[in-house]
Amino acid sequence: MFSWLPWNRRHRAQLRQQPIPAEWAEIIARNVPLAARFTAEQRAIFHGHLNIFLDEKHFEGCGGLELTEEIRVTIGAHAVLLLVGLEVDVPFPGLDVIRVYPWAYRVPVKSQEGFIGYEGESHRLGESSGRGYVVLAWPDVLRGGRDPHDGHNVVLHEFAHQLDQEDGVSDGAPILPDRNLYAPWARHLGAAFEELQADVAHHRRSVLDGYGATNPAEFFAVATETFFERPKALRAREPAVYEVLARYYRQDPAGGGGRLRLYTRG
Repeated sequence: MFSWLPWNRRHRAQLRQQPIPAEWAEIIARNVPLAARFTAEQRAIFHGHLNIFLDEKHFEGCGGLELTEEIRVTIGAHAVLLLVGLEVDVPFPGLDVIRVYPWAYRVPVKSQEGFIGYEGESHRLGESSGRGYVVLAWPDVLRGGRDPHDGHNVVLHEFAHQLDQEDGVSDGAPILPDRNLYAPWARHLGAAFEELQADVAHHRRSVLDGYGATNPAEFFAVATETFFERPKALRAREPAVYEVLARYYRQDPAGGGGRLRLYTRG
């Protein structure tokens, strides 16, 4: 709120130059191994985003969970990992609160088929809302974060939704940094989404998790997880999707011998 005020802008500029505490670095080394691939330049940007994120976002422990510095730093580091190549002043400006549960949480759901209504519960590992909050289950944050190659990372997934929702619509198309990217985004991600739907319908394996076939918003979130956690497999099997995501995130996790580097436009 009021991010344009001179005091806020000066404060953020100071936070961007401030080194992170040693205990944060230890947590990141333990729980966010993806960050070990950053260059020195990227690491400085990453640390600046993390300082601002943890300074401005409010965390709530739910279901009896006691918040710790490890929880805050682990979640924040995975979230801002997405932003390293983007031109960002305020990390996730529409986000105010991160709610963290000690387990997969349950939410009531209602559905209607014709004249028959159904009520029940849905077990969730995470949720992203355009109304200013993200919900996460801590054990799944930790499990997915510590394994950087399994293709599943609930924080990357839910914060990809936050990027998608910044234009007010959750449709799998975030605000793109280059207008020339909109056409290939629609063409290549649209084709891959339809291909994944067909793979799921015919029980064929894909490099992308089948949950991405649910709708375009989930496809973008799943593709983001795969892009960062299984980049070489994604580039090999869905090269057009990989290229479009590299142009958006301005990162190339499959390139440079596996080292993350900023994507440069040709």
